[in-house]
Amino acid sequence: MSTLPACPQCQSAYTYEDGAQLVCPECGHEWSHSGASEGSGLAASDEPRVIKDAVGNPLQDGDTVTVIKDLKIKGSSLVVKVGTKVKNIRLTDGDHDIACKIDGIGAMGLKSEFVKKA
Repeated sequence: MSTLPACPQCQSAYTYEDGAQLVCPECGHEWSHSGASEGSGLAASDEPRVIKDAVGNPLQDGDTVTVIKDLKIKGSSLVVKVGTKVKNIRLTDGDHDIACKIDGIGAMGLKSEFVKKA
């Protein structure tokens, strides 16, 4: 049997390697092989993910950003105009890495490449 560590989330012994990642087939959790932190259940790697805006400034939760391009909202006729200020952003994992509320539109996700830190 292999000497791979158990899954830090569900403690399953059936983990397997997928490139540089370890994967649990029971709960779907993925984490890095080198930074396997047993029992922590936190991020997939030891180093925090740095999300940067369109000009390279690092973003943090609670920042205020400005939209740098007109953004059409899928399934709606609404548009987020250039220069719209978005306050109190939250950073998330995934394709749209900013979760926010925009006045007149509501809660939505933005990509960091279309915003600039204010």
